[in-house]
This record gives sequence, structure tokens and C-alpha cells, in this order.
Amino acid sequence: MQVIADLHMHGPYSRGTSENLTPQNLEKFARIKGLGLLGTGDFTHPKWLNELKECLTEDGSGILKTETGFNFILSAEVSNIYEQDGRTRKVHNVLLAPDFGTVGQINAFLSKHGNLESDGRPTFSGMSCPELVENLMSISPRIAVIPAHAWTPWFSIFGSNSGFDSVEECFKDQTKHIFALETGLSSDPAMNWRLSGLDRYALVSNSDSHSYWPWRIGREANVFELKKMSYDELINSIKEKDPKRFLSTIEVDPAYGKYHLDGHRDCRTRLEPSESVKIKNTCPVCRRKLTVGVLHRVEELADRPEGFTPKGAIPFKRLLPLTEIISTALGIEQLYSRKIWEIYDKLVGAFGSEFDVLLSADKVAMEKVTSPQIAELILNVREGKIQISPGYDGVYGKLLLKGKAAAESTNPQSSLMSFIKAPD
Repeated sequence: MQVIADLHMHGPYSRGTSENLTPQNLEKFARIKGLGLLGTGDFTHPKWLNELKECLTEDGSGILKTETGFNFILSAEVSNIYEQDGRTRKVHNVLLAPDFGTVGQINAFLSKHGNLESDGRPTFSGMSCPELVENLMSISPRIAVIPAHAWTPWFSIFGSNSGFDSVEECFKDQTKHIFALETGLSSDPAMNWRLSGLDRYALVSNSDSHSYWPWRIGREANVFELKKMSYDELINSIKEKDPKRFLSTIEVDPAYGKYHLDGHRDCRTRLEPSESVKIKNTCPVCRRKLTVGVLHRVEELADRPEGFTPKGAIPFKRLLPLTEIISTALGIEQLYSRKIWEIYDKLVGAFGSEFDVLLSADKVAMEKVTSPQIAELILNVREGKIQISPGYDGVYGKLLLKGKAAAESTNPQSSLMSFIKAPD
């Protein structure tokens, strides 16, 4: 059974999320997207956990189901902030659990270290990553701990501002329980393959979505071929990096992510790593410290050249959300424009789901439903024949039409050469 899974989501009690995030809405738009398995997100929050218990049924497989048979897996994200080796460390981790009973024990432990009601993604100050993992493993070795969005500058295992230089440095003696890393929007597997120290870890991709809209959920996902739909089957396919069961990941172009390049949003400054190094990672406009992006951080730690593929690596496909493609083709910024949704609905209605459109719809068949320009752009995204104006310092990247210069994006100062004088 083939299933596309997005394992990292958030519920309505996380900061910056919609109050209309419900299991019903998540299921509705997951089906439209083409997802067959979704993380519940935020099982640590008491109110959200109660809603999940009301809507989802356990059958012993570790995969929970709605009344209409849609699949959920219990997931959450936690934030660990602590001091190590004279520096403040801030790391987010995704937790996966096989049943409500295990979740109850996890929450009982976590509630002793922080307020679970304050945020759907709770913060635990003073609890290190090794301490988190050791205690969770004592509850159940079936719990999965996966470092979230591993490269983002803040709150990640390799983050330029508060992370580490290796998995071992972060998790110490508990590294033996870490079997996967989440790539995050601003990196893809090819960037991670440049670090030989990551070869032992599976690379998973998830949306970390704060809404149910299909341009957010499933924008990154994992493709599995499972013998049966169960928690253990899913976890083992990741843990073993089994190419017969863990088929691929779906990634956005990393340039689309909010932290791909270095930059300073307030000054609309965006720089390649080589340019940032020349000016000692300071903004050439205001002289403040730049946010060092994911590409720069990978370059710092990489011990392999670009293009290296380790043996047994799980392949990946680069896509962009269909609404982003349509909006770019039409020149409409607002993603929930009625015109965009009319075209979106026609395409999804004709081919079954958004992923069916993005991954396999024939160009001639698409042109019977929409314009040749939109059909061609969908095909170009599928084949990697696109240009992205890269994201930086919290600003998303932007898909560009052919012939459009990066300077026409919302980030006009995109090169060191844009400035008259660099600091000494």
C-alpha cells in the first residue's frame, strides 16, 4: 500500500496557527492534497489531545483513524533550551508515539518540566536533548525522536545561532536512539549528503504546517510502500532506510525556504555565503549581524563536494505547492484568490488530488482543463526547470517565470554588488 505522509503538523493551540485547525479540516485538505497519513501535531496540549481522542479511534496498529477511515499518527514538537559548553542551545524535536497510553506517560513526564497548556509546541528550559531522549526511552523504546528542521538558524540541531556541529555533540550517549533527521524547507537531502557524519541517519521531510491549507500541508512529505498500515511498519521502514518501503521524499526547492541564504530582512539584504564571509557576516546596510542561512551552515560543516550521493540514499523529488504555481503563472500574489481556487479545483477534480497533478498529470490532458502556460509551469516544476528567488531571514523564496530577474522579487538587494561599500 503506497501512502504519502506528512508527519509534522501543528494544532490550533500552537502560536501562529488558525483556530479553525480541526481534525476534520486537516482530513479534508489532506485528502485534496493527496496525503494518506498525517501527524496529529501537538499531542502534548491537553485541549488538543482531548479533541483528538474524541475524533480518532485506536485499533492497536498505532495508526489512528477518523470515522471515514483517514489515517493519523500521534505526533508533537517540543523545544529544548539549555546551556551546554558555555552556549545557549535551542533545539526542536519531533516526537512520534504509538498510542494514547504512551502519550499520557510522555505528557506526565513533560508536565514536570514545563507548562503544557502554554503552547502547542511546549518549551522546556534546562532540559537537555540527551535528558529528553533518555526519559522518553524509559517510557517506551517505540517512541521516535527526530530533530526537527535540522538546519534552520534558530531552534534546530545544526542551527547557526544555537545549534551543534554534529548529532553526537547534541545527543551524546543517547545518539544511539536517533535514527532520522528532518531536512526542513531550506535544505534537501542533497545538501545533507555532503556531510559523511549523517550517512547513518534517514532523512525525512515534513511540512511543519501551521494551517490546513494545501499550500502548507504536504509541501514536504514522505512516500512509503507499506506491507500494512501500522506504526511499527512505518517507523521500521524509516529506521532501516528500506528502499522497498521508504520510496522517496517530496521536497520544495530549498531556495524556497525562509532561511536558505544569509540575510537581514529589515534591510532587505540577501547574500550568498561567499559574499557574507567577505563582510564577516554583517549587514552592509545597518552593520548588524546577518542571519546565517542554511546553505552557509551546510558549507561550514560539509566534508564532501556538491553532487555527492551516498550509497543507499533514499531518493527525493522537488515540487512546489500547486497554488504557488498557479499564482505565479497568473501574477496574483494572494494565494486564496477566487480565480486561483477555481483553477485549482478544476485541476484537482480532473486528476484526483494535488499530488496527482504535480507528479503525473499529462501536459496535453492538463491543457484541456487549464491554460497552456499553467500546464507548462507545472511540468517545469516537476522537471526542475525553474528559477527561485531565494528565501532568507524569514522571507520565503519566490518562484520566477522564465525571463524574470531575481531583482524583480520582493528582495531587490540580492547581491553584495548592490552595495556601494562593504565594511572593512
